[in-house]
Amino acid sequence: MATSCADLYMAKMTTAEKAVAGVPDGATVSLGMAIGQPPALLAALANRLRSNDLKQIRLYYKIAMEPLAKSLLAEDVIEKVDAHSFFVGGPDHEIIKRQVKTGKKLLSFVPVNFSQIPRLFEEIIALDTFIVTVSPMDGGGFLSLGTNNDFASTAARRCKRLIVEVNRNMPRVFGQSQIHVSEVAAIVENHVPLIEAGVAEPSPEGRAIGALVAPMVPNGATIQLGIGKIPSGVAMALENHSDLGIHTELFSPAMAELVRKGVITGARKTLHPGKHVFTVAFGTTESYAFMNDNSAFESYASSYVNDIRVIAQHDDFISVNTAIEIDLYGQVNAEFIGEHEYSGSGGQFDFVKGASLAKRGKSIIAIQSTARKGTVSSIVPKVAMVTDLRMDVEWVVTEHGAVNLRGKSTKERALALIGIADPAFRDELMSAARKVTLI
Repeated sequence: MATSCADLYMAKMTTAEKAVAGVPDGATVSLGMAIGQPPALLAALANRLRSNDLKQIRLYYKIAMEPLAKSLLAEDVIEKVDAHSFFVGGPDHEIIKRQVKTGKKLLSFVPVNFSQIPRLFEEIIALDTFIVTVSPMDGGGFLSLGTNNDFASTAARRCKRLIVEVNRNMPRVFGQSQIHVSEVAAIVENHVPLIEAGVAEPSPEGRAIGALVAPMVPNGATIQLGIGKIPSGVAMALENHSDLGIHTELFSPAMAELVRKGVITGARKTLHPGKHVFTVAFGTTESYAFMNDNSAFESYASSYVNDIRVIAQHDDFISVNTAIEIDLYGQVNAEFIGEHEYSGSGGQFDFVKGASLAKRGKSIIAIQSTARKGTVSSIVPKVAMVTDLRMDVEWVVTEHGAVNLRGKSTKERALALIGIADPAFRDELMSAARKVTLI
């Protein structure tokens, strides 16, 4: 007689300590990114390392949040962890500061576009254990990855050992987000509140930039936005639009608000009409509840959502990303400050390139003209690291204006970008351009 899904679930349910007890010494481990990081499983694994029951692991992750920061990346644990980050976040910055101070390497960054991370787990990284937070099981025996499809759906099926932490607060999401209970090695239940992230009130500069971007977005367009004060300003400026669609790497509270207001319907999308497509979500208790069991929301792996070829199939695709700095050649740096990695390329290049190939598509880099309370120009002579190549960058928008670099010579680019720089830095930028005969 076949075992029912409910019986299978109960047979696999255990404690966090027992669930990670089988992780071998030297194992390669990965975990769900951001909201999908499972706190109970991470704490149990860290305790094994603290007690020396586990001597060493190799770790791959993206966007560390509190559960990871307090466990495997904690100061008393990390020396036993060969840590590899796909995207540097807040906790990683503190680790990098310690590296610089002590001269001891603790964290390695893996440069990779978000679209390619699933492929790493298919072809490069031999993964022993994957741990992730999931929604409760449905009647068919399926658990949902909820906020995190990204690389999780691929890693979950490529690892030798999949351990899940069931949390009733994790939304059940449709698309290709389901993991069957038969695929799971062990189940832990831990019904704690999900981390709330991604809420940002638009800054005055963000509002000004939003007012410039909004006219570039036609009704019926499919959009991609990031998170932060500038994307929030853009989202606010779109509130009078109609029938917008979502095909985005990151689903944010600002997007959820546009869905609630009927601005985003997906009615005129080329692909997945009527569906809000994403690969990872940050949000609030309210936005997670809004996503839960809502058949309009569909998540897919980043290898699909961020695939340039998929993005390019959307007519009127508008990609809006921000950056750390852009130089007079049109090169964009979205990941490096000074001599160190500050964030990562994420999926920015995927969407910059994909949007530029879409029929009537636009790629927009929206950036405040200054940083550090107005003391540093975000338009610079030369960037510290190139995330987006100058050949792919199209529209650049600051609070001082918008320019399209497509088809412009290096001289025309430099002059156009200086024209939307903060006025306090324009003379300095002109001098730098003349020094290398750029103008």
